[in-house]
Amino acid sequence: MYFSKQDLAEAEKIKRLNIINSVSGIKPANLIGTKSNNGINNLAIFSSIVHLGSNPAHLAFVMRPSEEVRRHTYENILENGFFTINHIHTNFIEQAHYTSAKFGADISEFETCGFNEEYLMDFNAPFVKESTLKMAMKHVESIPIKSTNTLLVVGEVQHLFIPDHAMDEQGQINLSLIDDVGISGLNSYYKLQKLAEFPYARVSELPDFKE
Repeated sequence: MYFSKQDLAEAEKIKRLNIINSVSGIKPANLIGTKSNNGINNLAIFSSIVHLGSNPAHLAFVMRPSEEVRRHTYENILENGFFTINHIHTNFIEQAHYTSAKFGADISEFETCGFNEEYLMDFNAPFVKESTLKMAMKHVESIPIKSTNTLLVVGEVQHLFIPDHAMDEQGQINLSLIDDVGISGLNSYYKLQKLAEFPYARVSELPDFKE
């Protein structure tokens, strides 16, 4: 099936959203936890978290436009400068999905969607207790993306919690061992399975793919 730029522009809104949100493939599924200065905890699902650098360790996520809908996650980050990133596992996919509903600022998705808050290392943002791989993040900067009217929200890793059995001595993390989940589109979820592992790619060690 072929779509031109004009086809996409003229497509029904929901269909266009589903297509463009799916064409990039499987994306990471995470819950971002924040806390307002009024003490209200917020939890929201994101599929846009990306790696920016390892030393110092920086990750980022994309925040959509906020003109029509208040973005409590970002408001809380601006208030106190901290947030958590929590992996989503197969045993709580449905709960995680419904954190995307447009709850009021005075309602905690932790309570509404059946998650338990967890505070670790005196960090000023709540973790998801049910998640086994989680990160404490300090807000570094927000970079406007003018072409899409979005923000790239950058954070630095302050604390990192990884299950012992999921990481080898070289620091490789096997996400299938902790039943991690991926997202395609707006509401389709996939189980992750490790298929292969290869050495660091060097031209001098390139296999002969022409045989």
